[in-house]
Amino acid sequence: MKKERIVRYSMNEIMKMKGRTDWKRVDAIPDEDIDTSDIPELTDEFWKNARLLYPSKKKKMVSLRMDEDIIKWFKKQGVPYQSLMQAILKAYVESQRRN
Repeated sequence: MKKERIVRYSMNEIMKMKGRTDWKRVDAIPDEDIDTSDIPELTDEFWKNARLLYPSKKKKMVSLRMDEDIIKWFKKQGVPYQSLMQAILKAYVESQRRN
């Protein structure tokens, strides 16, 4: 079994990281060739309610058992996967608090 190494990054370090997307290739695709049928149009109402969520400075260490496929998916996203999980969970909790 491969031993993992946990690395911590600051928000500034994360923002400076280079992604794996080939943006030149993406920019070359004409808008009419992009299939957006699986995503809703973002309306003015959406942007009126949108909020940017930053990670909290206060965190608590927890142990959590998760399906292997979930962990693999998060690790493939190109950012520290635990921070991404935190951001997604935080956004979900905030959306539930407003309901």
